[in-house]
Amino acid sequence: MDLPELLRLFFSGMWGTLELFFVALIGSFVLGTILAGMRVSPTPVLRIAASTYINVVRNTPLTLVMFFCAFGLPFLDIRFGASSSFNSFIYASIALTAYTACFVAETLKSGIATIPVGQAEAARAVGLTFGQTLGEVILPQAFRTVIPPLGSVIIAMLKNTSIASAFNNRELISAMRNAIELRGDLVIPILFGTALGYLLLALILGRVFDYLERKLVILR
Repeated sequence: MDLPELLRLFFSGMWGTLELFFVALIGSFVLGTILAGMRVSPTPVLRIAASTYINVVRNTPLTLVMFFCAFGLPFLDIRFGASSSFNSFIYASIALTAYTACFVAETLKSGIATIPVGQAEAARAVGLTFGQTLGEVILPQAFRTVIPPLGSVIIAMLKNTSIASAFNNRELISAMRNAIELRGDLVIPILFGTALGYLLLALILGRVFDYLERKLVILR
């Protein structure tokens, strides 16, 4: 395998990492926001359910969560298409979403705690429901308050995509493994290139969150 083919393999793996990352990013923000809302809900059942989910999943190794999704869901006959590669991608996305959403929820909950109680009381006084108060008053401020820690959670998720390579997914680590099998004489450059790929993606994410922090963060 010559250098152009190695580069194509490498960029194919990077594209797979980005696909998995963006799907899990959207899913974890949606699920994490829902869980955060449940954690501060006036309904005890919702609070208990969210707290139980977060404590169980957050304290379970991601590899085990990924293992359950990759092998447990097919065992339960839960599939999303005829293609095994597509199913593997969805299973990995579900695992990353389910796991990362716990950290997003806890980060958002800490942001919600910084919002003065008087704002929620004023919203209720003018007739807003709990959902309206949360969505229109509390959460927009909470997101802006916790941009720095959210950035750390998201960068950690980017690196966690590497675990998906063990479950039949195309991403940087699987590309690295394939490249080493084909060109064992280039182990060190391949390892260095893979590390550089993750470093580049993490630095880009860091710059994005630095920009958001400067523009949007609320200091309290």
